[in-house]
Amino acid sequence: MEVECLSCIIHRGYLEITEATKNPSLQFKASKTLLEYLAREFAPRSVAAVLGTTRDRIIKRITGNSDIYSQRKRASNQAALKLLPALERTIEQEIRPEKRFRTACLAAIVGNTIEFDIPEHEVDLEQLEQLISKAEEELAIDEISKIHKQAKEANEILYLADNAGEIALDKLLINELKQSNTRVIVVVKGGPILNDATLDDAKEVTIFETADNVITTGTDAVGLPQPEERSQEFNKAYQEADFIIAKGMGYAETLTEDRLEKPHAFLLRTKCNPVARYFGVERNRNVAKLIGVED
Repeated sequence: MEVECLSCIIHRGYLEITEATKNPSLQFKASKTLLEYLAREFAPRSVAAVLGTTRDRIIKRITGNSDIYSQRKRASNQAALKLLPALERTIEQEIRPEKRFRTACLAAIVGNTIEFDIPEHEVDLEQLEQLISKAEEELAIDEISKIHKQAKEANEILYLADNAGEIALDKLLINELKQSNTRVIVVVKGGPILNDATLDDAKEVTIFETADNVITTGTDAVGLPQPEERSQEFNKAYQEADFIIAKGMGYAETLTEDRLEKPHAFLLRTKCNPVARYFGVERNRNVAKLIGVED
């Protein structure tokens, strides 16, 4: 947590509240409740993803709007799906497994740019193709080869998906992960939170046709849920997987709070300064970082 996180949490809260309801009374009630919560809980040892989760739950409960980003999520899925055929052809034409994996990985990372209402982060779904074309030059941490090697050695991979739209591009990488006869289980959120992918989004982009199984975290939380909120199915899958691939800043914020006992690959776009500083890179850069293994 950094002081800068406060402006983001409040900024996103304001935008969500005004999107969730046009009732001024409910807008004021949600805003007041959010500020009271932050006054109690905002502290150096807090976790931004945990505060963000409670913020969204406050807003959803008071406004009665359980899926504030629903329309933008559908638009994101459709925009990403339009890009898939051309990207699939590009990968299929490549005979080198390492190059195929790299292309798919970069596309999946670019998908993480699809996140709304972060201060000074603009989302233009029409620019996704352009962002993919320059993904290599914006790759600030490049451990894709290490990730590919680790993936080939795994029997079962748990793939922690992040946002709607992004999950469509994840299909490219999941398909490459399966080339070594590896079982891949995709995890989506158990309920709407921000523009994170849920089972409805997984169905819309037909990820069930690519993954061996699709499960949920068991709840509506940013990143990794608190232990008491995780489903037994998720806990079992997390414990049994040889390798974890975690998409996005929320998972990076939460998983790195503890010592990782198995290999984790973090694939994300640094959309805010605190996360960029944590990884030691500039903002608006692509990251492919392997953590939890000895060199």
